[in-house]
Amino acid sequence: MCRPWHPRWHLATLRLGGMADLGELTRRFVEDVWNGAREETAYELVDPDCGNLGGGSGPDSALAFHRERRMSFPDQRYEIMDMVVGADSVAVRWRATGTQLGAFGPVTPTGQQVDYEGATFMRFAAGRIVANWSVNELAKVLQQLGVELVPPTPQVSR
Repeated sequence: MCRPWHPRWHLATLRLGGMADLGELTRRFVEDVWNGAREETAYELVDPDCGNLGGGSGPDSALAFHRERRMSFPDQRYEIMDMVVGADSVAVRWRATGTQLGAFGPVTPTGQQVDYEGATFMRFAAGRIVANWSVNELAKVLQQLGVELVPPTPQVSR
């Protein structure tokens, strides 16, 4: 079980043997950036060249993605369910819950609650996130919002 993150911990206290504890940095990133507790943490933990963060790169892209998501789901919270820490990488299985009170893409506000899971894989260098990949249950979110998912019509070759 993951230890809960505590807001009084600082990056300096997360050093173990001269190397940042990647699990603690990841917990801090989820709480501060994903959950919006302390957005300035993105500038400490995300490398400016880190791509695949909401369509762009760097801390501003990560913040823009999560701010937009919180506009759609103001009470959205991410919870870490499982975490595997390697020498320079972390894999996180997470769960997100929230209520759609703002537009989510083309979906107008529904007031519906969503509950879905995903996984994020981060690579670190010098205590900063330098690569990021995520997958999630977007189809499940859309279904919970009442969106009818219709498969495309197959094209017939002539």
